[in-house]
This record gives sequence, structure tokens and C-alpha cells, in this order.
Amino acid sequence: MKSNTIALTFKGNVTFELVDSIIIIIADKLDSLETDLNVRKKMYGILTECLQNLCNHTDETNSDDSVDFDIKSVAISVTSTENGYLIETGNFIGSSKVEKLKARIDEVNSKDKEGLKLLYNRILTNKVFSEKGGGGLGFIDIARKSGEKLNYLFQEVSSSYSFFSFKIIINKNK
Repeated sequence: MKSNTIALTFKGNVTFELVDSIIIIIADKLDSLETDLNVRKKMYGILTECLQNLCNHTDETNSDDSVDFDIKSVAISVTSTENGYLIETGNFIGSSKVEKLKARIDEVNSKDKEGLKLLYNRILTNKVFSEKGGGGLGFIDIARKSGEKLNYLFQEVSSSYSFFSFKIIINKNK
């Protein structure tokens, strides 16, 4: 890491222990770089949500698939920019899940600040949880905290899997 910027890149299998380590590293660096407490809190919250998503939603290998890549492998990048911070993540997901995930993110991106609040409260009230135990609040929470649209890309890598790239900007001036 450079002395005046945050730069962290990781590619490999993610565990909750690794998530804890990354958060500690970034928190220590951010504490020394960022004087604005609100920006630090946003960054911690968004980074934690992004890393938890990687832990909870990376697909398992289906024994029927013959793929030449590690399905559990993820990519994480955290960098500082002139105006804020950039968090980028990537992981493999089953291609059958792409349309649902894309629709979910597009729904979040279609909402303004008030719309995100209403959607968040509606999901909390419905108390519907996914098979992984989540309620679908993560992307809403990231959008609310950052005040930015969620950037994503899906790349098909086999007949069964796609690579999901996710990018969020934390602007110091918002």
C-alpha cells in the first residue's frame, strides 16, 4: 500500500476470517487517511456488505459441470481516488441466477433516495428470506449509503456459470 492511498487487491477463495482481515487492514488505513467520520462510516458499511455478499453468495461447484476455473474464487479491489473510494468485487454465480440478480440491481438503481427507503422498509415488513438467509437488503443498503447507482456486469464463462462484477463508488463530497 502506498503511504497516502488505499490500494488492496485480492483474488482467491474468501472466508469470514479473510473478510475480517481485509476490514481490519482497510479500517486501519482509512483511519489514518480519512478525516471525515461520515465518509469512514459509509466506507466501512459498504465494504462490509460487499465482502459479506462474497462470502454468502459465491456459488458451489456443481459436480455435473466440468469447468476449468475455481467457482469459489473471488476478486476484491479497494482503491482511493481523487474524490473518494472505489470498491470492486467479482464472483462466479450460476447463470440461472443472472436475470433475477440483474432485475434486483436494476430495481434498486431505478429508485431515488425516498424510493430506496420505501423499498427497504417494504422488504423488512415482508420478512421474506432467501435460501441463504438474506432478505435482499444488501444492495439497497449499499445504494442508500453511497448515494450512487450500482455498477455491474455479467460475463458468461461457461454454459452454467457467469462472472458477476460489481463496482461502487463512495464519493467524499456526498
